[in-house]
Amino acid sequence: MSDDWDTVTKIGSKVTGGPSQRETVVRGKSALNAAQRSGNIIGTEKKFSTGNPASKSGVEGQRLTKVDRSDDIVPVQKVNPEIGNAIRNRRSQEPYKMTQAELAKKVNAQANDIKTLESGQAIKNQALLNKVARVLKISPKTGKPLDEEPAKGSSSKK
Repeated sequence: MSDDWDTVTKIGSKVTGGPSQRETVVRGKSALNAAQRSGNIIGTEKKFSTGNPASKSGVEGQRLTKVDRSDDIVPVQKVNPEIGNAIRNRRSQEPYKMTQAELAKKVNAQANDIKTLESGQAIKNQALLNKVARVLKISPKTGKPLDEEPAKGSSSKK
């Protein structure tokens, strides 16, 4: 038997054609085991709560109340235009030279997504930004090229 408070185990049931046994509700494992040993009919039922669901303290309701009380409008976070320019410039350089459609195909996105990303009008999509940065080998946060920086931890000792 599960320890869930929503379940109820009833022992016994009405027997047709004879004296009826009374249903009892078991709340412990020892009573359940005793009923199983005696051979009584055992059934479990799920209890459904009734009443006003608004009276229960739910996290969702608290969050909605907090949203209702806030008067300020939070602007949608857009991609930094500097990163868009860095993507456009890097895409036009020789080893990475490709069109927006080719770049979109490499990162499994739409060409329109790359266009809005480069223009700085795109809503910030970090997953897409990371894919584009990986293909073009630029930093997704600053837009600076990664292959021109010296490797970390490497030293030129001879």
